[in-house]
Amino acid sequence: MYRSNAILILFALVLVFLPGLAVNAQVDIARRTTAITYPLDEQVFVQFRGTTRFPKMKGEAKIRRTSRNGTEIDLSVSKMPRPFELGAGYATYVLWAISPDGQVDNLGEIKRRGFFEFDSRIEVTTKLQTFALLITAEPHFLVSRPSQEIMLENLSPYARSGKTIDTTPSIQYFGNSSDFFRDARTPEIAEVDYAKTPSTILQAKQAVALARFAGAERDATVELQEAVMLMTNAEDLWRADRPEESIDIAARQAISAAVRAETTAMMRAEARAKRNEQSRTDAEMRAAENRYQDAQDEINNLKSQLAAETRNRELAERDSLNYAGQVRELRAENGRLREELGRTRVEADNAKSRLETLENQQRAAEEQRLRQERIDGIEAAQPELMQSLKRFGAVAKNERGIVLTLPENFWSSIRSSNFAPNADQKLSSIAQLLSDNPDYRLTIESHTDNRGTAEELMDLTRQRSEIIGQRLAGFGVPSERIEAKGFAGTIPVAPNTTNANRAKNRRVQLIFTPNI
Repeated sequence: MYRSNAILILFALVLVFLPGLAVNAQVDIARRTTAITYPLDEQVFVQFRGTTRFPKMKGEAKIRRTSRNGTEIDLSVSKMPRPFELGAGYATYVLWAISPDGQVDNLGEIKRRGFFEFDSRIEVTTKLQTFALLITAEPHFLVSRPSQEIMLENLSPYARSGKTIDTTPSIQYFGNSSDFFRDARTPEIAEVDYAKTPSTILQAKQAVALARFAGAERDATVELQEAVMLMTNAEDLWRADRPEESIDIAARQAISAAVRAETTAMMRAEARAKRNEQSRTDAEMRAAENRYQDAQDEINNLKSQLAAETRNRELAERDSLNYAGQVRELRAENGRLREELGRTRVEADNAKSRLETLENQQRAAEEQRLRQERIDGIEAAQPELMQSLKRFGAVAKNERGIVLTLPENFWSSIRSSNFAPNADQKLSSIAQLLSDNPDYRLTIESHTDNRGTAEELMDLTRQRSEIIGQRLAGFGVPSERIEAKGFAGTIPVAPNTTNANRAKNRRVQLIFTPNI
């Protein structure tokens, strides 16, 4: 009985403390982005999108994979704020390449230019062929893992040749979720004015702070002292108004020394933890041996008690008849209680079933209400959407949805699948309307007149629909919302007997269908 009660108490304590353990655990947060496979000797253009924290930031890269140098990246970035505006923990920006198998490469630092929002450019090379690109704010340029302050991410690619570029829709990686960036002890990296302090000195301060946070004052004292000395030397050069190159070299030496101190501290702390774990294991082994000896003593004591019980067996047999009667009464009472428990369980199951039925009915009613609200919202917004679409062509509405008919001057010629010069700007605006109206899916249907072979006309209309869909996807519209179709001249709207009628039959229609 005592042992059973002890087990119940221990189980209750585990249930009480388990939520607190889950809250305090350090969990890395997964993030997903798009990886691009770059073909050999094909120049690929990639747009970058700012995250919700800084949506006005922009970026564009020209990327080419060569057999000699790997993949060459020429990235231009604009509208980037000063990194320390994100908080006390950030001093620079770093460009990363992430492969679908989880490899994360630090491609280099994007150095600050100017005092406020600035533009910058970086040219780097990576051995990877398939990867995603992103820019993060970091404490210093030698970090080995991206932070969770994602500033820019690449969108879908495109090539001037019209070639389709393969992508991996979603690759996963884990951002650095170190407690350093949320700890109240995180120090300020400049005491007076961030804008007047060189970026590399800010990074050196952060690198030293990270080393201290990792325990370098205890586990890597010599290495930390070296990093502090180098950082002080860099600050002295700055205050003495020495050349910027000398200050930069001294500060980067301090950063490297601080990273060594941080790594050394983490390795020594881990080794100490392993030694402590071994000590705990040895102590537990000694405690187990003591418990074993106690168990042996208990066995000997029980044997003595058994001998005493054997001597008293005759007296126990005399009382057994009385005990048997009591047992029969207890069994009868137990049977009655079991029947009562069965009835109670049946009643509880019936009540639970009725409750589930009621909840399902309420849930269905709520889902119907939300669906009707969504339908009403879509219908209320349709006039504004149709008005916005009229600047791109003729707009009508039928049982399929809103139909936008693009004019024939959208193409360079009547038998070409190449866009006219201003088509990209129109497609960008249409893509923005699709992004602003996520409850619509888009069907692209291309038609032509009957002049030419059926195979040629079908290829032309299919190419026109697909290239419009690819360009919209390149401007940020999810490809699963787009369907492209080509019908050649199989669905004319007028007899192909005059030039005017044939012009009517040469049309591309964008059909906006509500997702209801």
